[in-house]
Amino acid sequence: MTFTQLRRLHANNVATLRSSPISEISGSLGDLGTLLPLMITLAVNNSISLSTTLVFSGLWNIFTGVAFGIPLPVQPMKAIAAVAIARKFSIEETVSAGFTTSGFVFIFSVTGLLRWFTHVIPTPVVKGIQVGAGLSLVLSAGTTLLQPLGWTTPKVADNLIWAIFAFLALLLTQKTPKVPYALLIFILGLVLSFFIAGSSGLPSFRIWHPTTFVPDWAAFKTGALDAGLGQIPLTTLNSIIAVSYLSADLLPQIPTPSVTSIGISVALMNLIGGWFGAMPVCHGSGGLAAQYRFGARSGSSIILLGFFKILLGLLFGESLVALLREYPKSLLGVMVLAAGLELAKVGESLNYGARDLWENSDPTPAPDQSGFKRQRVLSDEERKERWMVMFMTIGGLLAFKNDGVGFIAGMLCHGTYELSKAWTEWGSRRPSEAMPVPARKSRRTRDVTTIEEEEEQMLLDGDTP
Repeated sequence: MTFTQLRRLHANNVATLRSSPISEISGSLGDLGTLLPLMITLAVNNSISLSTTLVFSGLWNIFTGVAFGIPLPVQPMKAIAAVAIARKFSIEETVSAGFTTSGFVFIFSVTGLLRWFTHVIPTPVVKGIQVGAGLSLVLSAGTTLLQPLGWTTPKVADNLIWAIFAFLALLLTQKTPKVPYALLIFILGLVLSFFIAGSSGLPSFRIWHPTTFVPDWAAFKTGALDAGLGQIPLTTLNSIIAVSYLSADLLPQIPTPSVTSIGISVALMNLIGGWFGAMPVCHGSGGLAAQYRFGARSGSSIILLGFFKILLGLLFGESLVALLREYPKSLLGVMVLAAGLELAKVGESLNYGARDLWENSDPTPAPDQSGFKRQRVLSDEERKERWMVMFMTIGGLLAFKNDGVGFIAGMLCHGTYELSKAWTEWGSRRPSEAMPVPARKSRRTRDVTTIEEEEEQMLLDGDTP
């Protein structure tokens, strides 16, 4: 990243914020549906420090917005969070899982393995990871947040009626992007949270006092083996490679972050913040799609979010748990639903506009002499094969709730098609290579130099002169 590039990104951040400040603020809140439930549950279980998480994730929001210039989220590592919640990890065990994942990601980044992964993984598999992640968010919104709700339960301020209201508002603002849906829903959610929590749940001033956490061998082993290793494929595929592809699709006018820079960013966030008890975090394609869906178009959105997080972490910290715990799941569920659908939409460009279809695999190719971008035209068979590979990836991911399984399924499907093509091509060449066409006509054919020899040869072949 050069100084000239940073100046260009900074200028774009400032210009975007000045032209549409409300949209940038609204977009910055688009990923709350993923952040709040996991962060609050981990804090309640004492698996992370909430104040430290707010401060450090806020710092990473600011650095990410400055360095990349896109609304790249800082969100929980979901596989680690799920295991930590289920097994009630200690802070030391949770951060050890983050250390393990980030250590591998850092090695992948500095050795160039991430760039190699990007070149060898076919686009249909990456699209499958993205669509599968989006559909996973939709399923999560339905099963975890919305399905437990009743018409008037569990609370007057959090039930299916509020969910339907939020969903109808989402539909009405589909064609009016200037309406800050996420900002309005966030404010409504805060008002309802104060109503539910009452005076006993109000946050109080509690200045942040950083504490260091050094895991012993037992804690590190538990965190690494039970949660850290399982997070590696999810982070590599969805938080790095898929993010790079998605940023090129959504924001082609902004330089696309390289997988190496994104990988180093993920690694450093956890290798630094983990020592102070911060939640393991990463960047994610779902969060990027969510923030884009609700209006964010530059890094200024997450820079503003970062300052807001730091302020909360420094002044209120752990006292926020009681209030955030009461945030209406009905509103969060609809926001997660919208984010998942926005991410799943990227699958529609698989056969029309995907980056591997442009000449030289350039996602931003130069126009030809007629002024139009040049794109490779696929046959019907190729389109069907690409769809099958993508859906095989999606199916494996959703069936096993594991990005790694989806990736393997997609790669095997792609490899089968490639092997079939190679076999067919080899089989079509085999007869001609085994016996040239002139030789198959007659094994008695020989070079002739006179009319008599030509007539004799014709008689041998059964022809009449």
